[in-house]
Amino acid sequence: MTIATSSSVDLLNDRYGSSFPNDFLWNDQISNLLAHRSIRSYLSKPLPKGTLETLIAAAQSAASSSNLQLWSVVAVEDPARKERLSILARNQAHIRQVPLFLVWLADLSRARNIADAHNSTSEGLDYLETFLTGAIDASLAAQNAVVAAESLGLGTVYVGAIRNNPEAVAKELNLPPLVFPVFGLSVGYPDPNNIPAVKPRLDQSAVLHRESYSVENQKEAIAEYDRIMTNFYQQQQTGLNTDWSTHSTARIATAAALGGRDRLTEILHNLGFEIR
Repeated sequence: MTIATSSSVDLLNDRYGSSFPNDFLWNDQISNLLAHRSIRSYLSKPLPKGTLETLIAAAQSAASSSNLQLWSVVAVEDPARKERLSILARNQAHIRQVPLFLVWLADLSRARNIADAHNSTSEGLDYLETFLTGAIDASLAAQNAVVAAESLGLGTVYVGAIRNNPEAVAKELNLPPLVFPVFGLSVGYPDPNNIPAVKPRLDQSAVLHRESYSVENQKEAIAEYDRIMTNFYQQQQTGLNTDWSTHSTARIATAAALGGRDRLTEILHNLGFEIR
């Protein structure tokens, strides 16, 4: 463990879009984490043999609540299936480009099958807590896989739009009842001619609360972040002529803004979840 160097301070400044105090502990793992960015343009280069198994080993090394391991993942490499999933996820081109697309699942089906095999009831699976546990387990596992992938020189991007059409995704992947596609993950070699900048995040004063939660401390940080992100959107030519607060507010203003995900409770019931 070392103190941040000038190059690492540059990474910190990129992450926050402003100068960051240099009294920051550092190592190569932290450097890789701070350099993360969502990659949406990939080469057609195939992945080395063993890549998938390596990523899954990293994923399975994540924490799991009570070691229930209420998650699974479907690895999709078939071009035709990637094409169909791309259409279901707002026609995102990178899903077709990448050699590997992973669909991460909250999987309560395996636990129910085990309970059935032991002639036991499984009422606990019908409650929101257990579904949430599955979604959290899948998220922790996926993030471990992302960190592993980036350490190997690969790029990734999460695809929440898988939840826009979860019933169709479930049918495409032959998912049994009590299995829900939480998100997708594109994995491949980034196109070196189209590497995005590191996207700034909120200042720590907006998200870090010491001892108790404080709303007041967030106001100044959000105002400053709006300024930083307005400049970032303009510099990156994203087409967003607004600040972060306005953009974020639009994403939660109406049920329609959720892009079909306002039906998730109904969809979960259709997929076999009681969610009491």
